[in-house]
Amino acid sequence: MRTQPGLSLTYGLVEQLGQAIVTGEYATVGFPTEGELSKQFGASRTVTREAVKMLTAKGLLSARPRHGTVVEPEAEWNMLDPDVLRWLLERKFSLRLLADFTEMRLGIEPAAAALAARNADEAGLEEIRKGLRRMKAAAEGEDDPLSADIAFHIAILDATKNPFYRELHELVNTALRISIRFTNRIKGRTASIPSHEDVAEAIIARDADKAQAAMREIIVDVLELIRAASPSTESEAARREA
Repeated sequence: MRTQPGLSLTYGLVEQLGQAIVTGEYATVGFPTEGELSKQFGASRTVTREAVKMLTAKGLLSARPRHGTVVEPEAEWNMLDPDVLRWLLERKFSLRLLADFTEMRLGIEPAAAALAARNADEAGLEEIRKGLRRMKAAAEGEDDPLSADIAFHIAILDATKNPFYRELHELVNTALRISIRFTNRIKGRTASIPSHEDVAEAIIARDADKAQAAMREIIVDVLELIRAASPSTESEAARREA
C-alpha cells in the first residue's frame, strides 16, 4: 500500500524536527510557530500542524498558554516510541542508554520466550525456525546477520499470541538494530547460534522454564558485555555510527 503524498511530507517533517529536538537545536531558542515552520521547510500549514501533533504525541512538544508550542524536557519524552528511541540512540551513542534498554529486554524477552513455549501455534514455531535458519545462513555469509538476529527475536514476541508483547515489535526492532551492531563490534563476531538454538528448541519442546532461562542467558551476556565496555569503546562506536 502506497503512503499518501501528504503523509509522506508530514513524516519527513516529523523526522527532521524530531532529530533537531533530540540533538538540542531548540535548547536555547524557542520552537518555531507553524507559520515559521511552513516558511523554513516549504510545507503547508496542514503538514506542519500534523507534524507538530505527532511530535506532541511522542512527548517532545506541548502547547502552553501564552507560550505557544514548547520543547518538553527529555524526562517527558516517550521512550517507548520507536522514533524517539532511534533518535536518542543516533544522537550520541550512549552505553548508559544501551544498558538501560537491555535491562528492559531482560524483563521482557525471557518471559516472552516462556509464553511462546506455551502459546505458539505451528505457524509461530515455523517463524522461529525460519529466524534460526537465517542466522545459520548468515554465519555462512548467505544472509544479513543483523536482520536474521532481529527476525528471530521478533518471531518469539509474535509467537506469544499476546497483543501487548506484539506491540513491542517496532520498539525492539528499532533498538536491536543499534545494540546488535554495537555488541557484534565488541565481540568481533555475530550472535551465538548455539545459545539461540537452545531458546528455539525449548520453545518447540514446550518447555517454558528452559526457554525463559535460555533467553535470559543471551540477554545477560549482552548486558555484561555492555557494562564491561570502556569509554574508548563507546567513542569508537559513536564514531562508526556517525
